[in-house]
Amino acid sequence: MQTPVSQSPQLSSIASFLKLESTGGIILIATSLLAMICANSFLAPWYQLLLDTPVEIRIGALEIAKPLLLWINDGLMAIFFFLIGLELKRELLEGELSDPRNIILPGVGAVGGMLVPALIYILLNKGDATALQGWAIPAATDIAFALGILALLGPRVPTSLKVFLTSLAIFDDIGAIVIIAAFYTDGISVSALFIVAICLPLLFILNRRNVLSFSPYVLIGIVMWVAMLKSGVHATLAGVLLAVFIPIRSKKNADFSPLKKLEHDLHGVVAFFVLPVFAFVNAGIDIRDMSMEQVVHGVPMGIALGLFAGKQIGIFGLCWLAIKTKLTKLPSGMTWSSLYGTAALCGVGFTMSLFIGSLAFEETGVNLLFDERMGIIIGSIASGIVGYVLLRAALPAAHGK
Repeated sequence: MQTPVSQSPQLSSIASFLKLESTGGIILIATSLLAMICANSFLAPWYQLLLDTPVEIRIGALEIAKPLLLWINDGLMAIFFFLIGLELKRELLEGELSDPRNIILPGVGAVGGMLVPALIYILLNKGDATALQGWAIPAATDIAFALGILALLGPRVPTSLKVFLTSLAIFDDIGAIVIIAAFYTDGISVSALFIVAICLPLLFILNRRNVLSFSPYVLIGIVMWVAMLKSGVHATLAGVLLAVFIPIRSKKNADFSPLKKLEHDLHGVVAFFVLPVFAFVNAGIDIRDMSMEQVVHGVPMGIALGLFAGKQIGIFGLCWLAIKTKLTKLPSGMTWSSLYGTAALCGVGFTMSLFIGSLAFEETGVNLLFDERMGIIIGSIASGIVGYVLLRAALPAAHGK
């Protein structure tokens, strides 16, 4: 079913992407461990001081004043979401997802991988209205972390499994974008959204005229980000909207793709700077006085079980159902055991789960920072270990070595 990498430009592009993302995943692990060391050592006061450092930009009456942590979560992560938007557009127009046959199985798996973890979390926190705000935290998958773990298995991993995991993560990102836009908005400002509405047709005109210079897109994108920040809709979504209007090809030079060039240039920035910085400022939790009561609280348990058990049940269960009902078929090179191992690996929710968690409880006035991060760390570590062990056992027979 799968074409060899050397024979397919799309698969060649995916191979390069996987290599970069895998390395980025290893760096993410290192920066997360560094954050934990800082938060649990004599460096803790300085670590917290860094996160709380006030950063302010003022132009006339326009003022944006936030601690450094929120500048990273709201500003730097907009670049990450911009890259996600570029990847989505390319995959849907020219990549693996442009073929409907390649959409069904990862799409079905992504739906199960979001619904079942969210349901588990809701069941464990149904009596707590504040805790229920975090229902979407275990629904996310961290593609960089997952691919970093997958890279440890080396050449035994079939291309079909890599493509399935990447495609499922793309659908997972779409789901995360929808969830953020629909459920994590507050205090909507109509005037700010009006400015966003003005920016969109301007971007459309640039796209239709095939403007290839990135400068006007960036300028309008910054205005749209500021307006989105003031609107109550999360500012990172401005990155996704901007990506939609980047031209995928030049009308004058068929061999040049502005979108692909920008995507290529941003991959290194995101993998080696944006996500590691985000992980460093968000992964540090103080566990020196941690009690068992805190660990078994509904929020961390709901997140941990949602990521670990919910992903396995949801992804594998719906994929099994889709294959058995002949809606789709198991990709060549994959077996039921490798599919289950991949489902377990998708329970590594780290970056996206931390991001959604920062949105879920910021308006509640209740500090659940420790709870959510502990659940994310426990669920992600358990999923990474189990996924690796299952795939290591399954892949030699499935792919040979």
